[in-house]
Amino acid sequence: MRFQDIPGLDEVKNKLIEAVKVDHVAHAQLFLGAEGSANLPMALAFATYLNCENKQENDACGECSSCTKQSKHIHPDVHFVFPTAATPKIKREDATSEKFLKEWREYLLKSPYGNVSDWSFHFGWENKQLLIPRQESRNIITNLSLKAFEGRYKVMLIWLPELMNSNAANGILKVLEEPPEKTIFLMVSNDENKLLTTIRSRVQLMKIPSFTDENILSTVSKAEGVSTERAQEITYLAEGNMREALHLVQGGQDAMGVQFKQWMRLCFTYDFQALVKMADEFQSGGKEFQKGLLNTGSKVMRDTLIHQYGVSELERIPDTEKDFVANFGKVFNAEKITEVVPKIEEANYHIERNANPKILFLDLSLAIAQIARSKK
Repeated sequence: MRFQDIPGLDEVKNKLIEAVKVDHVAHAQLFLGAEGSANLPMALAFATYLNCENKQENDACGECSSCTKQSKHIHPDVHFVFPTAATPKIKREDATSEKFLKEWREYLLKSPYGNVSDWSFHFGWENKQLLIPRQESRNIITNLSLKAFEGRYKVMLIWLPELMNSNAANGILKVLEEPPEKTIFLMVSNDENKLLTTIRSRVQLMKIPSFTDENILSTVSKAEGVSTERAQEITYLAEGNMREALHLVQGGQDAMGVQFKQWMRLCFTYDFQALVKMADEFQSGGKEFQKGLLNTGSKVMRDTLIHQYGVSELERIPDTEKDFVANFGKVFNAEKITEVVPKIEEANYHIERNANPKILFLDLSLAIAQIARSKK
């Protein structure tokens, strides 16, 4: 992965490149970005640039021995730590990253913008709780105690440190604050609030913005068989999330949008039996689907409100969705939307904390139905 492989974000790239040029690279950095952002690809590209043997003005050369190994994620001086789960042959505490490097490298080549659910699905860990175990801290210290094999820098890339066991996180505090010479920690996180304060205080924050619509549109427009109209629709649905955009390009459907529309129709008609059945379907979809559905709901509510107020400069609705939003707005006026959105956000909060999905969605459905049918 090189900087040129990441669309846009020139300001972030230039900042990282300049730090190397003036030899002022922070020894511990946190690449913080939302799901589907370039936080992991950016960290990988930076690791490539750090050890490139023939650096160009704005990127790694892509041809030297170091870049070639980095492109396959097999550079001996770049170490990876990532969430794992137990297997029939490996106990939870022993399930450290080094035991799954082959699968991890395959995953990075296939899904650099993926999330933890994609990683768990890739390895066959569906419905398992992934985390970085305590033993990982000992492995980190051991790996960093060795001299670099061939690169100028030794890089320790930790993906999703917010999923690190608290003992593991505390176990690396000393080496994180005072690492060996020419050692760089690159932490890649989606949620700064879930990190230990002691970890956060020891790293330099590098915020990775979500992709702009232009970045997404430019990427999906190059895909074979994607029409201009479809590219615009994908851009709207992705909302800055490259993972979602690539999923839709590869033939994925806007399942969340379809489900949300059907859900709202049932709420309005107050079909209780159908709502109970739908709550069962939502429960079987898993946490990521449930969160995605609620996020879709928030987005539709927001777009409807913008459409109602006629704020054209903020309106992103493609032509294919304008009829639905217009009709949706006939039921949910601004007053009703301001009642529904907090309930959706509260439901998302409880889903994240493992509330019973069936009870939660049925309760939310009844609340939305009452608001939709009220005379306001």
